Amino acid sequence: MSGPEALAALARDAADCTRCPLYRDATQTVFGEGAAEAPLMLVGEQPGDQEDRKGHPFVGPAGGVLDRALEAAGIARGAVYVTNAVKHFKFKQRGKRRLHKGPNAGEIAACRWWLDRELALVQPSLVVALGASAAHALLGRAVTISRTPGRVMEASGDVRLLVTTHPSAILRVPDAEARAKAFDALVADLVVAREAA
Repeated sequence: MSGPEALAALARDAADCTRCPLYRDATQTVFGEGAAEAPLMLVGEQPGDQEDRKGHPFVGPAGGVLDRALEAAGIARGAVYVTNAVKHFKFKQRGKRRLHKGPNAGEIAACRWWLDRELALVQPSLVVALGASAAHALLGRAVTISRTPGRVMEASGDVRLLVTTHPSAILRVPDAEARAKAFDALVADLVVAREAA
């Protein structure tokens, strides 16, 4: 089975995942997408509300920020593989709105099984962890993002990793100037990733 076929089969298997309780409330599993042999894999935390409804990673507001950052860094989204550490949307209901709730260590560990298989099939030259939860999933320990900007490090096995800010964190920066700086920092990290991959 070729890379694209193997990833498609894995995504079909993941659609029935019950490895942790998150599947009960989520609309669907949101599996990774992109180039089957991408040199660069981007790993986020978990699907958001829009991703859960549409079934695709990074298609909501954070996805818009990521798309702009990739373009600014000279990276075609179709040339990378994009996924999340956790494949189901975790949220708390507030009225009609579903508000993001971060996954816990057990949920991240349960979903690591899927992420390991994606890594084995895609075999990227470099993985970009978008945010602390993704970094925790890939390193097995907590990471302070502000201490790792633009630095490529070794993760488990032969995986090389760069940790950067999750695009949703940029959306939450209230000040326009600080938000622009945070976006520029994400772009700079993606440029380092592009060159390292």
